[in-house]
Amino acid sequence: MKLLSVAQIKQWDACTMQQEPIASIDLMERAATACTQWLMVSGLQNKLIKIFCGTGNNGGDGLAIARLLVEKGINPAVYVIGDDLKGSNDFQINLKKLQSFSEIHFIDSQNEFPAIDKDDLIIDCLFGSGLNRPLEGINKEILEHINTSNAVVVSIDTPSGMFIDKSSKSNSIVKADHVLTFQSLKLCFLVAENAVYFGKVEVLDIKLNKKFPESVDTIFELVDEQLVTSYIKPRNEFSHKGTYGHALLIAGNKGKMGAAVLAARACLRSGVGLLTVNIPAEQSPIIQETVPEAMVAMREDALPGLDKFSAIGIGPGLGTDERSEKIVFNILEQSKHSVLLDADALTILSTHTGWLKKIPAGSILTPHPKEFERVFGVCENDFERLEKAIEQSKQYPFIIILKGHYTLISSNGKGYFNNTGNAGLAKGGSGDTLTGIITSLLAQGYGSLEAAITGVWLHGSAADLALETQSMESMLPSDLIEFIGKAFDRLRK
Repeated sequence: MKLLSVAQIKQWDACTMQQEPIASIDLMERAATACTQWLMVSGLQNKLIKIFCGTGNNGGDGLAIARLLVEKGINPAVYVIGDDLKGSNDFQINLKKLQSFSEIHFIDSQNEFPAIDKDDLIIDCLFGSGLNRPLEGINKEILEHINTSNAVVVSIDTPSGMFIDKSSKSNSIVKADHVLTFQSLKLCFLVAENAVYFGKVEVLDIKLNKKFPESVDTIFELVDEQLVTSYIKPRNEFSHKGTYGHALLIAGNKGKMGAAVLAARACLRSGVGLLTVNIPAEQSPIIQETVPEAMVAMREDALPGLDKFSAIGIGPGLGTDERSEKIVFNILEQSKHSVLLDADALTILSTHTGWLKKIPAGSILTPHPKEFERVFGVCENDFERLEKAIEQSKQYPFIIILKGHYTLISSNGKGYFNNTGNAGLAKGGSGDTLTGIITSLLAQGYGSLEAAITGVWLHGSAADLALETQSMESMLPSDLIEFIGKAFDRLRK
């Protein structure tokens, strides 16, 4: 699913109106009808409803929703903020329609704000996706009035005050319990800095032209199961262990062997034919006892001949001492295959950013936001971080996996958001399992972007499936490893 910009969303509306054809006021009616239908089955329709409208098209949506509710025997209170004479054409049409059904309250000052009870239902139709500047004056004051009410809030299109495709960090924004957005998810709902301003986001189908998204180029898209399914390689019945590659994991150190164990087990569960784990000699019994399927190479020895490995993962629990630095340097100098760099390998890289040029083409970096900033520089907000990930993926021939609730996979100037996973992954060790999964896929011959997208999806899907037996609080990274097989099966159904 492509994530469209504000301009492209407007073009999508225009394309729909031209191709059907349909008038803009009728398209607004279609959107209002979808919202009203949702409200009627939401369980919220029996509350005292107060609809707050701006004078643009988002306000027009609100007026149409009010009229449709009246037709169903529900009488909401309607408040318009601002000068109705300056409203958009479709706002004006819906204003005249509603005036014959219901009283409308016009608010010009803070003194006219209605009381809001915590048991009320607020429908926020003040400002939608077209907003391009922070709210101020009476518009800012009404947002603050709504936010201090503790009433349930349903925002139409977006929470008022939130930008679609740029940071809203300094904005005043309505805190919505539900958002009813139209036709497709928006970028603003995928970044952590906005999470406090919305609860459940519902995407309502208003039958916009289905072919339009295919006709436009976007930087970002949301990965779907169909895409990941297309990447999965079938297993050949006549295959053998050599068919599925030989991975090398350079991981673990004194006090950090759990990271190596998790990465190794996840790597094997993801289908690699052979696995060698490079660890300090004194720690080798841990791997041999907990992951008997893996071979061990002692770190005190010279690095094993890298040519025999089809992929290398380095970093989980590695440590950041001088020996570890030398290993990272040697891997970047010598490897002819893709390398996955995670955890301590990224910390080392952050102190030697000149090594970025040494990273082999097709390699994958898997930072969380703080690791990303240590390597690539501090960012003011989540959107700047996304933009920087995109720019770095243009500058260097490697892939960046920027971990988060909607993990971003950035490659060659494009960004792919993952939509599997849950808060049970918010534990140390989750990233180690991801390293194992992706390293395994690389070793099996998946292309770098395919391995990154598929690995992140499988990792999140396994965590979702692990909720069959665990809660998000109790889930451990070792639990999700046991569900990697089911995550694969989910793609084959």
